Amino acid sequence: MGEFLSRPGGHGRLSSHSGLWRICEGHNSCIPLIDPFASESLDASTSVQHLISLHRAVLVVLPVSLVLIVCGWICGLLSSLAQSIRLLLFTGCYFLLGGALTLAGVIIYISYSQLAFAETARQYGPQHMQDVRISFGWSLALAWGSCAAESLSGALLLTAARGLSLGGQPGAPHSVVI
Repeated sequence: MGEFLSRPGGHGRLSSHSGLWRICEGHNSCIPLIDPFASESLDASTSVQHLISLHRAVLVVLPVSLVLIVCGWICGLLSSLAQSIRLLLFTGCYFLLGGALTLAGVIIYISYSQLAFAETARQYGPQHMQDVRISFGWSLALAWGSCAAESLSGALLLTAARGLSLGGQPGAPHSVVI
């Protein structure tokens, strides 16, 4: 997530990467983050408790979104093969819900990262944080792509259900290809 660049005349370039479960500094030094589900009794400030609750939300929302994608793919395949209007409607709505959940997870993670950076700057002073650059890399692009693909899949499945429902009328096509 973040990268620390040393000042000119310093000792070179240091790199720090953080994710949902650990922070890695340098090439081989990784430490696990606080377990957000076991940290209820942690004596910390309100802002740190808020960060922990955001971290907890991200750890729940993003994996649930992944499970929704896999289950939605199976439901989509079955509903397309069965050409059932109800299953297509259900799966289309299911994918739209999954897209919204992925979007919520991405927004929460970005908010969490921004607040974590602000809290670190507050604790250690802005002069220590002036060379820190935050970037999300390929994982954020993949999450945005997933959100778009889920939403598009939901819209296509709803369109297929509409096409099948119109298929019962005379002169209309009798099958829908997704």
